[in-house]
Amino acid sequence: MTQNKAAKVVRKILALIAFLFGVATIFAGGRVLLGFNPGYVVFRPLLIYNTAMGVAYLGVGSVLWRSLVRGRYAAGVIFVLNLLVLVAVVLLYYSGGPVAADSLQAMSFRTVVWLGLFLTTSWLIRSKDRLIKARS
Repeated sequence: MTQNKAAKVVRKILALIAFLFGVATIFAGGRVLLGFNPGYVVFRPLLIYNTAMGVAYLGVGSVLWRSLVRGRYAAGVIFVLNLLVLVAVVLLYYSGGPVAADSLQAMSFRTVVWLGLFLTTSWLIRSKDRLIKARS
């Protein structure tokens, strides 16, 4: 397999990860919004944010499937948004706000996943650029 084909396969895998992560996020958030009790205090604004972001994750998966550069920007935006919400959740949690430790862990996980997607797409772009320069 050539390096270009390998990069395309990795890009498709990243797109599938984003898409499946979106499906899982919508499913989990939707269940709680429909009345399922997760067993801990639910901070409703965070639940709504995460469920809505699940839809955005589907969109980013679709963008990434078609374009590595646009997918990188989209993954970067999702990462930054999640990081900002994570900071707010941490502040609420440590100030005694209505945020469960489970929510803090889940938001941390989401943020790390999107950081990974952003860094991997950035690495693929740099690799492709180096390959192009080497051929010229």
